[in-house]
Parts: sequence; C-alpha cells; structure tokens
Amino acid sequence: MKTLTPEVSGILDKLYNLRGEDSVILVEMEKQKNKAEETKERTTNEKKNLQQKISELEKLHEELDEQGEKLKEVLSGINRDDYKTVLDRLRIDFNPKALVDKLDHSLPKTIDTVKDDTKKAEDELVKVEEEMNNAITTIEELGIRKDAALSNQEKLNEYFELALTGRINITRDSITSLLEQFSFTEEEQREAAKLLMFPEDALFTYDEKMKAKEKTGKSIGEVIAEAKSASIEEPTIEKTKTIEEPVQEEVEETKPYDKKEEMIETLQKAGMDYLDFNPKEIDELLANFDVNIVESNIELMNKKGLGLDIFNGHIALMYDSELAEKMELLVNSGKELLDLYLNPTVLEKYTKEALKNRMNEIKNNGLDLKEVPLMAY
Repeated sequence: MKTLTPEVSGILDKLYNLRGEDSVILVEMEKQKNKAEETKERTTNEKKNLQQKISELEKLHEELDEQGEKLKEVLSGINRDDYKTVLDRLRIDFNPKALVDKLDHSLPKTIDTVKDDTKKAEDELVKVEEEMNNAITTIEELGIRKDAALSNQEKLNEYFELALTGRINITRDSITSLLEQFSFTEEEQREAAKLLMFPEDALFTYDEKMKAKEKTGKSIGEVIAEAKSASIEEPTIEKTKTIEEPVQEEVEETKPYDKKEEMIETLQKAGMDYLDFNPKEIDELLANFDVNIVESNIELMNKKGLGLDIFNGHIALMYDSELAEKMELLVNSGKELLDLYLNPTVLEKYTKEALKNRMNEIKNNGLDLKEVPLMAY
C-alpha cells in the first residue's frame, strides 16, 4: 500500500490545487487579465487624448499657414508713406515691410515647431495603440486559455471522482497527457498516473483530510496548507524559576536565546505552521536558519503572488540567500512565475553562478531559453 509520504503528499498538493477555484493556473491568469484590462483602459484614455491633441495641432498648423499668408498679403499692399502724417503725429511704430520680414523669418519656424509636436504625438499614438492592441489580444487569448484550463480542470476532477469511487478505466497516456498541460514533470506524471489508476491508502487518506477541512469553508489552497501528515514534537522551552522572585520577571531576565523557538515564531508570523513540514525539513531549516534571509524569502514569495507552499518539499529555498537573484535570472529569460512555482527544483538545484553557466550552455547550443522547459535545466 502506498503511504502518504511527503513526496506523494507534494504531488497531491499540486493536483488538488489544480482542482479548485484557487488553482495557481487560474489565479495567475486572472492576475494577467486584470493587468491587461488596466492597460487597455489606460491606453484607451491616452489614445483619446493624443487624437484630440493631434487634431488641435493640425488645426493650429492650418490656421498659422492660412492666416500668415493673408497677413503678409495685407501688409505687402500697405505703403507707410500713405499714412505717414497720422502715424508720426500719433507716434505709432508701424512698419509694414519690417512686419513682413518678421513673418517671413519667424512663421516658418513656428510652423515647423507645430509639425514636430504633431509628429511626436503621432509617434506616441502608434506606441499607445500597439500597447492597447496587445492588451486586447492578451485578454482574448487569456479567455481562450482559461476555457482550456477549465476544461482540463473538469477532466482532472472527473478522473479523481472515478479513481475515488473505484471506477477509473482511463489509460495511462490519457492521464499523463492531461498532466502535461499542467506543466507536470515526466516523473510527476508517472507518479500521479499511478495514484489515479491504482488508488491506494495515500489517495483516500489525503482526500478524507481535504473533505474534512473543506467543511470549515476554507479554499482548497488554504486546506492544502493544513493537509500535511508529517509532524514533529512541540518544542519545550525550559525556564528557570525561583521562589524569591516573580516567575514573569525571572523569565524575562534569564530566558536564553532559543534558535528553534525563533524559527517557529518566524514561520507563525508569516502565517505558516511548522507542523506542515516533516521532521527532516525542520532539522535542515534549523541547521541553516537565518531569520533575515528566511523573512526576506517569505516576503519575496508573497510579493510575487506565489503560494508559500512552494517551500513544502523544497525547504532549502527558505534559507537560500540567492533565491531572489535566481528567480530574476529565470524571469528575465522569459519564464513565467507559474513555471517557477510548478518547477521549484531548478531554484534549489543550482547556485546563482551555476544557473548562469547552465543558461549559457543552453544558449550556446543554439536554443531559446524561453522555449526550453525548466525540467530540462
């Protein structure tokens, strides 16, 4: 019988997350859609303003050109000597020829400035329209991808229902090809196919825990965070007490630094329970614990919108001082955050320099980093 080991539990975590409304795939798509819709709204307003600006500049150009020619024509037909007595008597500085010369000198420059402003606005309009069209395309593509994701989710839920009722009659290839759509590695596909085609205690135990916790009204994601079977003993912290002095005062003055207690408090402050990790993971984290690094990496995952369950089965990521830099390298190479969430092993496998070297090897082989799956790293 297959027991609910951390490895099996990790695969079931992924599968059950993908079955719910808070599936990492659906959540990421929703984020991308919201971002695209914000871009569409912003660029639509920018396009409207730029079109109005261009229209006003074109009108200004037309009026400067037309009125300038008329004014030069009028001034050229005036002989100052015909009005010399009046102009001199009233001390009016009116020189038609000088004004014509000024128009000939200044008007073309002014018109060129308006032309330049119009060209800049038109170039900006092209960029804004391109950004707007890309956002519209993204929204349409996400709609199609979401329909496909929901269809795949429905099929996955159907497979689970059949497996849990002992009626599954689906081929291994059907399951693995479906899981491939969810970016499961080949090893994960094989293991998941076994769990569904030959359901044993592990699957039923996990499902019972999920159903029991779902009754609390929590999302699948929240349930998964509490669905681990591994546990470790609650640490006991010995405190020295004296008869002569109050207990509270004695604890405050003599309580020694407890690294394990600080680790547990750090996890609790982030909304994590140390009981979600198995004893081996806790020992590893304790041996490498640095509160600043751990808090920084937890904050990093929260900022990126990734679930903190990424640390389950990959505890080394929590104390990895190069985690942010490695994630940045992969994202800059064209990888989505969802790729990293589903394939965190690559972050755990390499140091920053080793990852750079591996990426250079891939590029030197003539391959596009964006197209090479993380499982091939």
